[in-house]
Amino acid sequence: MSEYEIKALSPDTWDDFARLAERHNGCWSAIHGSCWAEGSGCWCMRFQRSCAEKRAGEGNRDRKERLVSEGRAHAALVFDGVDAVAWCEYGTPEELPNIYHRKEYLAGVEKLPDYRLTCLFVDKNHRGTGLAGVALNGALDLIAQAGGGVVEAYPQDTAGQQVSSTFLYNGTRSLFEKAGFSYDRRKGKYHCVMSKTVPRD
Repeated sequence: MSEYEIKALSPDTWDDFARLAERHNGCWSAIHGSCWAEGSGCWCMRFQRSCAEKRAGEGNRDRKERLVSEGRAHAALVFDGVDAVAWCEYGTPEELPNIYHRKEYLAGVEKLPDYRLTCLFVDKNHRGTGLAGVALNGALDLIAQAGGGVVEAYPQDTAGQQVSSTFLYNGTRSLFEKAGFSYDRRKGKYHCVMSKTVPRD
């Protein structure tokens, strides 16, 4: 962790986040459909509030910037020097309602968590260096500073198999186990629900 710095996504760090996203054509454009596929990538919008909030002429980049300026989009950014090289998106269920397999998920819910971790992204030139774990722990630190609470994640349960990073936008079960998360239940064919209680910092 000592060689990297964690900063919260905010109007002050927006340009850093934008440069990272732009280096990857807006990120994840190949796997997200519906109203998020606009030819300019997801911009980590897939799990944010519904398209009903979208304003006329507003693409994913503009919408993400607006939500950041309004304090309604959160992420831990990992910096290597002056460059943002990874992020972990987090937020309340109200902020991030659009999880996959939502109907199945809600059928097994007794109480919604305080926070969700919905997306991990690492710069293509820094993959395989442990930055996903750095970003994850950075998000947990920011949540602790905000008061803590129950945090849920929905990683892929790879069962030890090699999986393309294209499909690991939620991270892996083993990654979250290393961060102290407990397995709750399966969600969909390949993903699961994991949780951790983060104390107030």
